[in-house]
Amino acid sequence: MTMTRTLGHSGIEVSAIGMGCWAIGGPLWGDGGQPFGWGDVDDDESVRTVHAVLDHGGTFFDTASNYGAGHSERILGRALAGRRDQVVIATKFGNCFEEATRRWTGTDHRPEHAVTSLEASLRRLGTDHVDLYQLHLNELPTSAALDLVDTLEDLVSNGKIRAYGWSTDNPESAAAFAAAGPHCATVQHDQSVLADNAAVLAICDTYDLASINRGPLAMGLLTGSTRAVGSDDIRGVAPPWLVWFTDGQPTPRWSRRVAEIRDVLTADGRTLAQGALGWLLARSPRTVPIPGCRTVAQAAENIGTLTRGPLPTDAYAEVERLLSDLRQTPAEPVR
Repeated sequence: MTMTRTLGHSGIEVSAIGMGCWAIGGPLWGDGGQPFGWGDVDDDESVRTVHAVLDHGGTFFDTASNYGAGHSERILGRALAGRRDQVVIATKFGNCFEEATRRWTGTDHRPEHAVTSLEASLRRLGTDHVDLYQLHLNELPTSAALDLVDTLEDLVSNGKIRAYGWSTDNPESAAAFAAAGPHCATVQHDQSVLADNAAVLAICDTYDLASINRGPLAMGLLTGSTRAVGSDDIRGVAPPWLVWFTDGQPTPRWSRRVAEIRDVLTADGRTLAQGALGWLLARSPRTVPIPGCRTVAQAAENIGTLTRGPLPTDAYAEVERLLSDLRQTPAEPVR
């Protein structure tokens, strides 16, 4: 039986590991040619990847309106055609873009944008509702986020969404949003074995929220891959907040930390990625990691963690001993 978790107090059940769909969106460009995507993709392979996630027991797919300037949603919709009732779809709003040029054009936190962005997402996804709708502006002032609550509640009442949340690493922001929003059920935040956010996890406990873990494999660092990435990949021209990669290569400091824990994470026959995901499942009963993948092999490996379950207690304790200094001075969160 597939390991499942519930999205907070929403009652929405999902596979305990989902699929992050940022990478299947393809390129997106920001100011000065800054890449905001993961480079070129093979759409047919992306569809096969989504099907592989389903075949291995995955039911939770997390995308965003701006991933590949809408392309991720279109491909996900294509892959899930005829299988909508088998899955839980999450998307996000707040980032603006031009589909034709695949350029990011800024942000918009107005309530009316939340409505129009959702309608566009529904068209691209080929569905009449999304299960989870998330504010995608990490550092938006709390007062501006609270201005969205009535609109989001209306979208729930109208059957357009089932629940909502905020993608933010700020515990105070997450707490205020959860306290104000009856159907706020999740917070999405940076969380991995290398970057623990205990404060946000505590908010999840207080307000009965699911902790949706973005960056659970540290943008690929925790897969053990040493392949260099190109200049059309966000890791190839990493912005300051993306600490795991430098000039397309794993940052030496963080590669050393991965090497320290590799043997512990893989001791029971897991791959390194499965060990890192198993650590997250052991970290809290509220965590739902959403590792990105864009090949069938990656999907099978990631979702295969469900059959192995959380990292064993003794292995978890040893990882914490080896990374005790990071728990005091955590990494700058990836946004």
